[in-house]
Amino acid sequence: MRIFCTLLLIVLMACSSPRAGQIDARGPDSSTPKVIPGMKLVWHDEFNEPGKPNPANWRYETGFERNEELQWYQSDNANCKDGVLLIEARREAITNPNYQAGSKNWKTNRPASEFTSASVQTRGLQQWQYGRFEIRARIDTTYGSWPAIWTLGNGPWPMAGEIDIMEFYQVKETPTILANFAWLGDQVSRKTKWNEKKLPLTHFTDKDKDWVKKFHTWRMDWTAESIQVFLDDELLNTQSLKESLNPNGDNPFLKPQFLLLNLAVGRNGGTPKPSTSKIFYEVDYVRVYQRE
Repeated sequence: MRIFCTLLLIVLMACSSPRAGQIDARGPDSSTPKVIPGMKLVWHDEFNEPGKPNPANWRYETGFERNEELQWYQSDNANCKDGVLLIEARREAITNPNYQAGSKNWKTNRPASEFTSASVQTRGLQQWQYGRFEIRARIDTTYGSWPAIWTLGNGPWPMAGEIDIMEFYQVKETPTILANFAWLGDQVSRKTKWNEKKLPLTHFTDKDKDWVKKFHTWRMDWTAESIQVFLDDELLNTQSLKESLNPNGDNPFLKPQFLLLNLAVGRNGGTPKPSTSKIFYEVDYVRVYQRE
């Protein structure tokens, strides 16, 4: 009986461990960036050095930024640890230096934050036009969480364009993965044109009950003709660049864009439960390839 139990334990350990040459989906990938035929790795950040993200690549947003979200963005919440960029949202009150009693502006009528978090971006440091972008990350699907991988053009929004390689939040109380494109649809109303793709989280968890515990690879393939967004090689959304024109005829996706990684709390993510004290977002690497 003892021999049988020992053999069974060995078999179970072998089945639960990654095979030789395979990457453990529950941990960071420390292997050398792969070679893609016909493409060159033009920029990457593996987040392997402990401490703050490389200042040559990343700058921080600070304060209340968008969408009446709950978090106060600050650099303290973004750190490289154990081979990943760890963005941590914490239930934490930070005094709002811009507070004005009686103000109707959401950025100034809050005396303090409910959460802190971080948003890092390559604006003014790194930008690209076309290529393959690969971002491996693990997202926290806790109610209230709103992580994102996205790009913006240089100029006023939405004319400069937005590409949401990944967003996760609640859509009518349904946890949802999104892949979107946005530009200016109408000059007079200033209405934004959206090409949105929304997939319920169950689309992925029904196939893999441990999906939320694992790292996944989001990919954007961007050419002068189209942009495609993938998740673990599954095509999520496509945008033809013949159709992404602002009213003045300008096409924001034929110009360089910079990258943002952020973890918002609240608003589309939903109001976190009182028991939620922390939310985590781990980015293993960012790699950008372009045609040789």
